[in-house]
This record gives sequence, C-alpha cells and structure tokens, in this order.
Amino acid sequence: MGNNLKAIVAFVPSSKCQKYLLEDLEEMPVDKMVDMSGRQLRRLPLHICSFRELVKLYLSDNNLNHLPPELEQLQNLQILALDFNNFKALPLVVCTLKQLCILYLGNNKLCSLPLELRLLQNLKTLWIESNCLQYLPEVVCELSLLKTLHAGSNALRTLPPQLQCLQELRTIWLSGNLLSEFPPVLLNMPFLEVIDVDRNSIRFFPSLAHLPGLKLVIYDHNPCRNAPKVAKGVRRVGRWSEETPEPRKRSGAVIDITLDEKPLLPPAAKTKPEAEPC
Repeated sequence: MGNNLKAIVAFVPSSKCQKYLLEDLEEMPVDKMVDMSGRQLRRLPLHICSFRELVKLYLSDNNLNHLPPELEQLQNLQILALDFNNFKALPLVVCTLKQLCILYLGNNKLCSLPLELRLLQNLKTLWIESNCLQYLPEVVCELSLLKTLHAGSNALRTLPPQLQCLQELRTIWLSGNLLSEFPPVLLNMPFLEVIDVDRNSIRFFPSLAHLPGLKLVIYDHNPCRNAPKVAKGVRRVGRWSEETPEPRKRSGAVIDITLDEKPLLPPAAKTKPEAEPC
C-alpha cells in the first residue's frame, strides 16, 4: 500500500506531497548523498535541487522520463544514477553537471546520446548498458578521462575508430550486442586492461598478444572456432581458454577467476550503485 501511495503522490506537486516523498528530508544530508531509488517516482522532487552541496544522487529504479531544469543547481554532484527508469533521451540538464565523474544510464530506452555530453569532461565511468543503442555515439569518444565504459546488452554492430582516442580507458564491457567481428579499434588500444565481448556473434578472434596492458578478456558464448591469443599472464574466459601460453592447471572449459578479478556487475535494481572513487 505504501508504494502505491507514493506512486500516486509522485504526481502531486504540492509541498506536503514533496515532503512525504522525501520522508522529512528537509536539510542537506551530512554525507551529501540522497538515495531516492525504488520510490516509483514520476518526477523529481524539486526540494532536492536546493541541496547545492550534494555530491551523490541515486534515482535508480523509478518511472522518470524527464528531469527539471532546477537540477542544474547541483554543480557539486559527482555521482548520478538514473538507471532503471524510462528515459528515451538523456535530459540536457544532466550535461550541465560538469563535476560528474560517474553516470549510470543503464536499463532505459536510450537510442542516442546528445552532443552536449562532451561537456562532462570529468566523467570517468559511464554505464549505458541495456538500452536501444544500435551504434556507440561518437560523443563518448570525446570524454577524455573515461576509464570504464559499460555498453553491454544493446544492439551494437561495430565501434567507432575514434574510440582509440580514449587513452585513459581501461575497461570496456560489450557483452550481449550484435558484433559479428572483433572490433578492430580495440586492437589499437594497448592501454586496455579488461575486454568483455561475451554473447556476441564473433566467429574469429585476432591475436591480442600485442596488448601490453591486457589482464582479462571475456569472449564466451560466441560462435568462434578459435580462442584469442594473449600474452603470458592474461586471463581468458571462453571456449579453449585453458590452452594458454602460460602452463596452468586445467579447470574445465572456463578459466577460474579469483574473486578480486571478477568483473563488476551493473548496478542492480532497487540497490544504489557502488560509489567508485573519482
């Protein structure tokens, strides 16, 4: 009953209703964080925009499809979670938050990203998984400090060559797309540490042995007839992965990965994403 009531109240802009949604949050939280995840919100309570020192704002797992222009007041915001909502387009007001370093946009209905995203030059982590992207927007290639890109579960068939300009990029997740060949641009990115192309349609893998920074490559669930060659010490997950240059004990079709080497999962619904250091 409580959640149903909140879903109804979310439509009403009166100050009393806004206060109810905020659960009496009237002053700036000491930890400079507001978590409004899983509240069935259809609009952002404007009172939040008065917390001008806010650093973290979690709005995951709601029914949002737009954001108010007042959000621009949160110029100290570093982490913004908008995953598991109903956004068909990224609200441009998000691109005014120039201190953002982590942006979660997964599990929405995005088909593109605005050119204004290039204004977020402090962005280090971008999650755009589980959207409707048929291509990786080239504006992503202008985020020069980007270290982690999660673009899995879209409809990507290729990657733009401009991606190699992201020399800070260390981790790229491309699982669950429509790649029919290993993206050639990744072969020119020696600084990559983790490459995930699991669950695509790749039939042949080129050698990755020349990538000095590579630590982990996940290529399972592809119709490939070969495993990618890698340098000594690089972990592989996929068919024939035990056939590595470095002798090791066989452990079946998939190499065991120690706990600290397992890939991070996308922020789950009803759970605020883990804060990463900026």
